[in-house]
Amino acid sequence: MVGNLEYYKVFYYAAKNGSLTGAAAELSISQPAVSQALKQLESALSAKLFVRVPRGIRLTTEGQALYTYVKSGYEQIRLGERKLASMLQLDYGELKIGASDMTLKYYLLPMLQEYHERFPGIKVTVTNAPTPETLNLLQQGEIEFGVVSTPFAGKSRLHVIPVREIEDVFVAGRKFMQYKNHMLELKELEKLPIICLEGSTSTKSYMDEFLKQSGVELHPEFELATSDMIVQFALRNLGVGSVVRDFAKEYLEDGRLFELRFNQMIPKRKICVVADAGGPVSKAAEEFLKMVRAIVRN
Repeated sequence: MVGNLEYYKVFYYAAKNGSLTGAAAELSISQPAVSQALKQLESALSAKLFVRVPRGIRLTTEGQALYTYVKSGYEQIRLGERKLASMLQLDYGELKIGASDMTLKYYLLPMLQEYHERFPGIKVTVTNAPTPETLNLLQQGEIEFGVVSTPFAGKSRLHVIPVREIEDVFVAGRKFMQYKNHMLELKELEKLPIICLEGSTSTKSYMDEFLKQSGVELHPEFELATSDMIVQFALRNLGVGSVVRDFAKEYLEDGRLFELRFNQMIPKRKICVVADAGGPVSKAAEEFLKMVRAIVRN
């Protein structure tokens, strides 16, 4: 293979124009420079590529065979350059995000609406998964950043932007009215039918660990896939739901649910946007992270 690919570029323009002058004009170089590059290419390939004709130059049979491949390759490169330019201008691209139900609903969704209005050409792919799985996807390079809730491990390898506080609460309906407006011991939760998330979500792990440190171990009546379902079960008086306050806010405000009060505060947590500290991000992701930082600063 010829070491200097610039010769092929000159060859492409000379063949396309059928003229040394035309090639020189498109390449913004001199005609002698074009002629010299073609001679170097012919020498390297040991083949005659052009013959002179009254109105310029014409490809030989060997030159035509080569041009078929060079034309395809060079035009693909130009298409690639145009696609890259389009991505850098945010007219085209893809944004890959991981988020849990909670972080998607109460933080990410409004942000994505604004982002889509600003950059409608960007395809947004959201992988819905709990915090531990989202962090694994980030580590594997399947997503460019995640929106997760604290606590989580591996912070030293991550660029972390705290964006919002959240609060874990226990909520109940009218069947449990005897507990309303009373200051309770956390230990009393052991006597109640608890409704919580299933699996190893950060929300469940956090609450289990907090209660364990206080000497409380729950034996849930129901373990459900989503916080929305926990709220629906609590509304039907099937137990006391353990959720992030946002999920129950509407029902707490209209009185269909109430919040249990305890003599020990449940520490607040945070929603964070996280990215691989050492990994590159696309232009589309970079622009989204700029939006995040601007909102945090304000």
